[in-house]
Amino acid sequence: MLPPLLVPLFFFAAFKGALSGVGDSEGFGYYDFTAFVFVLILFMAAMFVGAFTSFDIVDAYEGGLGRRLMAGAPRRMAIVFGFMIVDVGRCLLGMALVWGVVLATGMDVRGGVLDIVALNGMALLLNLAIFLYGTGLALRFQSAGAATLVLIPLIILVFLTPIFTPRDQLSGLVEKAASVNPLTAAVESGRGFMADDPISVALAFGVCVGLVALFSVWCVLGMRKAEQAG
Repeated sequence: MLPPLLVPLFFFAAFKGALSGVGDSEGFGYYDFTAFVFVLILFMAAMFVGAFTSFDIVDAYEGGLGRRLMAGAPRRMAIVFGFMIVDVGRCLLGMALVWGVVLATGMDVRGGVLDIVALNGMALLLNLAIFLYGTGLALRFQSAGAATLVLIPLIILVFLTPIFTPRDQLSGLVEKAASVNPLTAAVESGRGFMADDPISVALAFGVCVGLVALFSVWCVLGMRKAEQAG
């Protein structure tokens, strides 16, 4: 559980320590820079857990366990659901750890109980989306090379969101990329939950559910590819 959390927590420490002055800049407009950054860190931690759990599937197939599981499971998607249960458990524990670390730094949370539940629910949906995406790749390639195809797009997706400032303070290519990035809606809505000022809730959850649905199909097709490969 710990390896996928190290990078998000490292970024949180770096952003909070080196860039906290951004929160005092003119036009920043958000109540707390730590809370502003935390939303993305929470989502990053959840998504990294999903990615790393999909790597377990790669290991299973490389070691021959995956084929033995397929031989013993008439309903092959049950294998994916088993790994998904592990993924959700890891994600919930990981999110709890991230919350604990960040709250220990004195972060101010203005959102109510429902706001925080919604924020964590969104993080869990993103976790499932990345898990299903990575699993689809793992089933297709069944080799460690799939890890690169999971992590690189994920890192690009994360860093093309409004990380340090609100989107209206971005410009040029970064602003355009953030505007079409599906993760941006979730990040901005999550920051609204933290500030007790929900925004774009339907859009954000629609994007998250849409990603889960899209990658569920991708995962099913990946399992069919694995079945054909024997």
